[in-house]
Amino acid sequence: MVRNQNSPQLHTLYTDAFHQHWQLPLFTDYSGATLTFGETAVRIQSLKKMMLNAGVAPGDKVAIYARNSTNWAISFFSVMALGGVIVPVLPDFAPDNVMNILKHSESKMLFAEPGLLSKLDNSVEEELELIVSTDDFSVIKGEVEPVSFENSDMEKEAFFFEEREENELLILSYTSGSMGFSKGVMLPVRSIESNIIYAREHMPLKAGDRIVSFLPMAHMFGLAFETLFPVTLGCHITYLTKVPTPQILLKALGEVKPHLILLVPLIIEKIYKKRIVPSLKKPAVKALLTVPGIRSLIYKKTRKTLIESFGGNFHEVVVGGAALSPEVEAFFRKIDFPFTVGYGMTECGPLISYEAATSTKKGSSGRLVDRMEVRIDSSNPYKRSGEIQVRGRNVMLGYFKNEQANELTFTKDGWLKTGDLGVIDKENFIFIKGREKNMLLGPSGQNIYPEELESRLSNFPFIQECVIVQRENRLVGLVYPDAEVMKEHGSTSEDLKVELEENRKAFNQAVASYEQLAAIEVVDQEFEKTPKKNIKRFLYS
Repeated sequence: MVRNQNSPQLHTLYTDAFHQHWQLPLFTDYSGATLTFGETAVRIQSLKKMMLNAGVAPGDKVAIYARNSTNWAISFFSVMALGGVIVPVLPDFAPDNVMNILKHSESKMLFAEPGLLSKLDNSVEEELELIVSTDDFSVIKGEVEPVSFENSDMEKEAFFFEEREENELLILSYTSGSMGFSKGVMLPVRSIESNIIYAREHMPLKAGDRIVSFLPMAHMFGLAFETLFPVTLGCHITYLTKVPTPQILLKALGEVKPHLILLVPLIIEKIYKKRIVPSLKKPAVKALLTVPGIRSLIYKKTRKTLIESFGGNFHEVVVGGAALSPEVEAFFRKIDFPFTVGYGMTECGPLISYEAATSTKKGSSGRLVDRMEVRIDSSNPYKRSGEIQVRGRNVMLGYFKNEQANELTFTKDGWLKTGDLGVIDKENFIFIKGREKNMLLGPSGQNIYPEELESRLSNFPFIQECVIVQRENRLVGLVYPDAEVMKEHGSTSEDLKVELEENRKAFNQAVASYEQLAAIEVVDQEFEKTPKKNIKRFLYS
């Protein structure tokens, strides 16, 4: 857990980045204005001064409740420069949950998007001393002079981030509540510093490289690797500022041509299912795929088209946040698409494992990062899955004001219980099987991992998303149909029943007997999800 004395400290990383890249572009809102490192520094310094004048002090908690934007990032860094604790709040949270977080976190101040703020209870203004709009940094509530960025001639040497103790609280991140509630994860300086230094040593970026940020900034995966890490290298970050549907995202990637792309499985699986599968299933193409030499040419063309649609300029795509469908992974490996799968959790700020696309292993979630230790709670960690447990510099301080959760989450000898099941190999590559709380038992005590089965089922025709549940020792697939595909085929609800029954039979032929589905049932609404786009399966089990 001891800091490597040769590694730069967090405040130095950011101070040096701003000084060295003062004239380079830093933040751009998609289809909006661009700010250089120097112009951003002026805004950070001005907001820091305003907060101090309003009585916000180092160590105070400041919440940010807004969608991704340049001003979200500026708000974050201004609180960091002040020495405060940042409380990111996901814009997708229900208003009641947001109010609970603001109260539970003891936030003194709030940066908020006015449109989101209007959805909250009026008592929010009574709870907070200062509320500032992320639209233009105007003061919504508070006795303080409005901030001004005009006529500032600040010298870059006058701008710096204060040194902070490595175990000092930096980010209080509330989990997305897939089990129905949120816990405040206390991430210290060392966790963020460790994640950034690891990324600098292992991920391929340099000054001037471009990033498109579209993952929620209030979630650690997006925040750490689309903003916090690339800023230290002098990268140029474009914030999408709108819902990243595959169409909108691919348009932005094609225009910005980023050098590193982060994706959650949901997006990459949609691109595979909607863009790649239909073209490969055309009768003429299907026939040609049976000819070895021509099959190779078709795969090369598919790879080229896919790379170009992602901007054609990236080193690799990093997939994280949830399990990737084995079918999608197998196809992308077959065409040699440059992607890798990582693994992490908010409680580790977030990284646990990663390996570059050129050296990762099929089916793995990368190799344990070199500042962490891992153990599998199993009699044979190489063959028999057990809970993945970790410890090291990335691990949180604990949950804020929640001793009961802390006792359940840490072992008596200090290891963090991830709640994920998996195995490792001799080189510390991690292979995840599923969530411990989701595992089902077969009729003879076999372990059934519903996430693996759902990844397989969701790739069948007419299925947009699905959840597999257990009823009276029988597995049932709950399916939300793909309306777009049904429309293309002119399918009725009766046709859908026939198709899904065919899907069930084909599915059952490909899995073990104890994993077979007794039935498939159609649901008429999309499954409720966390902001990370994981289905809240506890609502359906």
